[in-house]
Amino acid sequence: MARTSLIIDATPDVWKRHLMALDEIDLRLERIAASMEQTGVPFAFVGGQAVAMWVATIDPAAIRTTKDVDILIRRADLPQARKAALAAGMDYFEVLGVGMFLEQSDPNPRHAVHLIWASEKVRPEYPLPSPGIDERERLGTNRPVVSLSGLVRMKLMANREHDRTHLRDMIDVGLVTREMSSGLPAELATRLDQLLTEQGR
Repeated sequence: MARTSLIIDATPDVWKRHLMALDEIDLRLERIAASMEQTGVPFAFVGGQAVAMWVATIDPAAIRTTKDVDILIRRADLPQARKAALAAGMDYFEVLGVGMFLEQSDPNPRHAVHLIWASEKVRPEYPLPSPGIDERERLGTNRPVVSLSGLVRMKLMANREHDRTHLRDMIDVGLVTREMSSGLPAELATRLDQLLTEQGR
C-alpha cells in the first residue's frame, strides 16, 4: 500500500514535468526558427516535428509528440546558421560528423537541434540525398517544413522503427498514398508498399 501511495502522490509532479518538457521543446523550436529567419538562413523542419506539422493539417488529434528538433540547411549556410544559433543561446557542436546546436545553459545532446545537410546523403548507402532546401512549404503555423514527398523519402530511407511509425501516422490520416510510390527507387517503393498494405490501404 505504501508503494502505491508514493506513486499516486508523485503523479501530479510527474505530469507537470511532462508538460514542462513539451513546452521546452516547443520554445526551442520557436527560438531557433525565429533566429534563423531573422538571420536570413534558409531552413526547413524535418523529422518528427515535420511529421507532426503535416499530420496537424489533417487531424491535430493524431499528432504524436516528439522531443527531437531536426532542421534541414545547406552546408554552405552553416556559418550564418551558427550565428543564428548563438543569438538563440545555442552553440554548435559536431559529433561523429553530425552537426547540432546545444543549449548554452544545458548542453545536453538529448535537447539538441540536429542539422541535416540539404541535397546530401545522410548515409553513403542511402539511394537518394536529402531534399534540397527549396523543397519546403509553409504550413498553417507559417513554419518552413520539408515537402510531404521529401519527408516521406527521408523516412523511408532511414527506415528505423520510429520512422516507420511516423509513416504509419501519415498513412492513417490519408497524407501518404500508393501514388507516392511513383518515381521512388525500387527499395523505397517496396518499403512504402509494405507499410500501406499493413495499414490496409
